[in-house]
Amino acid sequence: MISQTGTHALKALAALGGPGEGFLGASELARQVKAPANYLGKLLRQLSRAGIVEGRKGGNGGFRLARRGSDIILFDALAPIEHLGRVNRCLLGRPRCNGGCAVHRGWAQVRDAYLDFLKTTTVADLAGDRPRKERAAEPAAGGIS
Repeated sequence: MISQTGTHALKALAALGGPGEGFLGASELARQVKAPANYLGKLLRQLSRAGIVEGRKGGNGGFRLARRGSDIILFDALAPIEHLGRVNRCLLGRPRCNGGCAVHRGWAQVRDAYLDFLKTTTVADLAGDRPRKERAAEPAAGGIS
């Protein structure tokens, strides 16, 4: 459900230090996440406009997280990239889903679990800073490759 662009963004966010830490250049970051530098630089500027990362030009410039990784949920990090509002649309593309189509219930369960995962998982979870908080009744979610 996460595009290649979204995956690159999440890998980059997991690799970045938080506020108060040093800046990491887009080229070095691109090497670490195995993404083209120009492409990743544009993606990081998009995340900067969204307030997810902080960018600075110059010799000591680069990017770093705009706030602690534990304060950035994946939903917020992916929203400017993945157009998450589309996830709520009818799976069959109908302008209004009345809940009566054959796949409505199944899709609603998948959609809700996906959105819940994005809203309860942080960049710190991706970076391995702390274990992901699992709810007792919730099955473990798969990772991002």
